[in-house]
Amino acid sequence: MTHGSCRAPTRRLGWPANRHETLLGCCTPRDAARRAAHHPFFKAQLTPSQRCYKLAPSSVSEGVLPIMHGFTGVPLGHRLAQLRERAGMKQAELAREVTWSQAVLSRVEAGERSVSEDELEILLKSIGTAEAADLATVLAREWQHLPTPALDHPDHHLLWRAEEMTAALVEAGSSPEVPPAFRARLEEYQKEISGLASQLFRRDHQIAFIGSIGIGKSTVICRATSLETCGPQGRTEPVLETGAGGSTLCEVHLNRGPRYGIIVEPRSQDDIRSDVEDFVDQIRQAGRHARDEDGRPSVPREIERAIRNMAGLTQKRSKNEDGKLVTRDPAKELAEALPQRRDLVVEVLTRMGLHRRDRRDEWHGPELTEAPLDWMRSTFARINNGRHPDFSLPARIDLVVPEVLEIDDLEVSIIDTRGIDQPLARGDLEELLEDPHTVSILCSGFNDAPSESVQHLLKRAREIDNKQIELNVGLLVLARPDEALAVKDELGFQVETKEDGYELKNEQVRNALTPYRLDELPCFFFNSREDEPEDLRNFLRDRVMQTRIRFQRQLDDVLCRTQSLLDNAEREQVQAVQRDAGRHLASWMSQHARPPQTTGHIHDTLLEEIERAHASTVNAAVRREGEWRSLSYTHQLGHGMRKAAVVALQGWVTEFDGMCGALSHSMPEAKELLSQARQLMATAYDDLLRKVQLAGLTYYRDQLREDSEFWSGNVDEWGRGPGYLHRVLRRNREWFQQSQRRDIETQLNVVLEREWSTALKRVEAIFE
Repeated sequence: MTHGSCRAPTRRLGWPANRHETLLGCCTPRDAARRAAHHPFFKAQLTPSQRCYKLAPSSVSEGVLPIMHGFTGVPLGHRLAQLRERAGMKQAELAREVTWSQAVLSRVEAGERSVSEDELEILLKSIGTAEAADLATVLAREWQHLPTPALDHPDHHLLWRAEEMTAALVEAGSSPEVPPAFRARLEEYQKEISGLASQLFRRDHQIAFIGSIGIGKSTVICRATSLETCGPQGRTEPVLETGAGGSTLCEVHLNRGPRYGIIVEPRSQDDIRSDVEDFVDQIRQAGRHARDEDGRPSVPREIERAIRNMAGLTQKRSKNEDGKLVTRDPAKELAEALPQRRDLVVEVLTRMGLHRRDRRDEWHGPELTEAPLDWMRSTFARINNGRHPDFSLPARIDLVVPEVLEIDDLEVSIIDTRGIDQPLARGDLEELLEDPHTVSILCSGFNDAPSESVQHLLKRAREIDNKQIELNVGLLVLARPDEALAVKDELGFQVETKEDGYELKNEQVRNALTPYRLDELPCFFFNSREDEPEDLRNFLRDRVMQTRIRFQRQLDDVLCRTQSLLDNAEREQVQAVQRDAGRHLASWMSQHARPPQTTGHIHDTLLEEIERAHASTVNAAVRREGEWRSLSYTHQLGHGMRKAAVVALQGWVTEFDGMCGALSHSMPEAKELLSQARQLMATAYDDLLRKVQLAGLTYYRDQLREDSEFWSGNVDEWGRGPGYLHRVLRRNREWFQQSQRRDIETQLNVVLEREWSTALKRVEAIFE
């Protein structure tokens, strides 16, 4: 099949033009239709004609588009329009250049008219850029081993090198005479290339803002993304709801789309019922035990506010005859009228009218008089506070806007995470820190930077050997006016400029990060009230681009090593030295066949986090059988198992890496083999850590779910006066010391031994 030929196989498309990559990306209409069918987030972006897209092939006719090595006319038209716009040409200008009518060119760019190979050549020459010249080459490529990248993928050429190298590896291993060790090397390189290519293939990245409650994350996000409206007296106001903390119910995502909209993922019925039960208990106790030993309310104030608004139980304030402010609480009055807890829960749930709150999205349209951002600000506030009659309590809110943070050829979304209200490990945040496509921006106030909660996250990441924190994390110090000018130097003199204050504070920050070996962590200072946001945007862009550069370097490195393998495959001198190096490594592996016994227990990490937590957080967790958004038993047990594996094996893996490096210097002919061995050990070790972490949470999960007596005993400790945490800790220690849980620890140690043996065998297999 000749690319661009009108005689190519065809499919009929009812897909309108869309030149700007939106939430659907540059995927084909087939992929878009499939995404929309399984995810309402994408389905909401489709026009009626897109929803009616037919997958069945049809005959060639007017408006029918050729497939050119996997590309239909829609992505080709999109790419042509993109190249024209990047060249600074208007559609009419290009149409005159190729002597077409503008209507014909418009149909081509919309994907409604096919182009012949000659026509495509004329169009690309008329655009005249290097990118345009590349397109013909890109279209001619036939992908067999790796997924086909979009036409505008910025790393198309590097991915094509990976495709060609994979084909060479497959061919090299096709002969039945290939030795097993060499075949194993070829297969491991194929896996490595495929894994790295898949990371580079993905162009969607997240920037997650993480920090303490009330630190100003929402405000700085709105500054960085221009999500601001004009408020009273001309002052700008953020679209996201802000305050002194406790403003946002859930995680908020900013995504790029064709227009302004809000998409809500509601909480489950069970989660809402548990929230209402907490609220009812707080109201019934009327302050007697509604606050824990730290004076903390039992129910987070953002949850309480939403429940009250949804159920029509907001407090009423008025002045009495003496002019004093008097508060009337309908919730307490209802509790007095319904003394039975169960009846009160049912009444509150009934008043909330969850069966009517079934809406999932809302969009700004031309029929609305409000400006888009004003509409988004008011609508978000209503949903977030439970004041919108059509929406339930949200588990996640997506704000869709035409632009989030522009980075050429990448799709970037931003996450405003729930604020950290205590220095406690949260599973949602630690998962973000491990995601290679997520840049985590750790936010701290100026005076306490890096904050205790940030340091706790970094400490735990080091405990489980999460290397992503060295690459995908940045520290954002949010300064208030005059804080930088209040800094004093080592002689006790105040600085003269805020830049001097930032510099001195930066030194203090780096000293505080030294224990975590992160003193080189990128750090940016920003004052949301006074500083222009462009430098902040550049800081965020740079952090995303650094992840792309790392993906590129890693893939380029493995391609170079693979080429070296193929070039030296038949050189006897190289093979002899490689066999000698293999004997050294085999000797080391035989001496390190079984991991050493670890001290402590897997559940120690869980107990440490319980001891750090607020009593109300622990109470909320045990009432939900250990699975609460701020404290998850299974997450902590998985962390504890992975931490134990790191303690046992990290030193050995580091030793192996050092030995491979040393042998590379003394045996240069074996450098490529040793590089593959150290990379393979690192990969196998990472796989081991993930697997034992999953085993840790899985092995305990069933016993935690089935032991209702354990949970009821913990629940009963609430309300018995001071010492709640000590009583719960004692119960938890006793539970984990029982024979059934000691058996689980024994089983997990067997898993660790088995996975270490598997890792060693995987490395051993590449040596003759």
